[in-house]
Amino acid sequence: MWKENILEDLKSEEIEFELVGKFLLELKKKFGEEDEKSVKVAKLKNVEQKGRIMKEFVQEFRRRAKKSEYEGRASVEEFKKEMNRVIRRKLIEVKRPPTSIEQ
Repeated sequence: MWKENILEDLKSEEIEFELVGKFLLELKKKFGEEDEKSVKVAKLKNVEQKGRIMKEFVQEFRRRAKKSEYEGRASVEEFKKEMNRVIRRKLIEVKRPPTSIEQ
């Protein structure tokens, strides 16, 4: 909806951006830092282990978690959700399930 409104304004010449940088600055003013955090969280939620070994998955997850500012329990829960289903099931069955990504 926002995109359509901006495109209409640009066509009708109600607003004009000579440079892409000016447009991006205006965009950032409107949506600010919160939108950047949302994008980083979305990227974190899209990382999946799939067929990769756990070490690779852990490294990518950590990198994205740092950028998203996810910490503690929320980070661990997201990690478990995205790991390989077979591994996740085995971890649930152990007597003392891990409480951190390192474990």
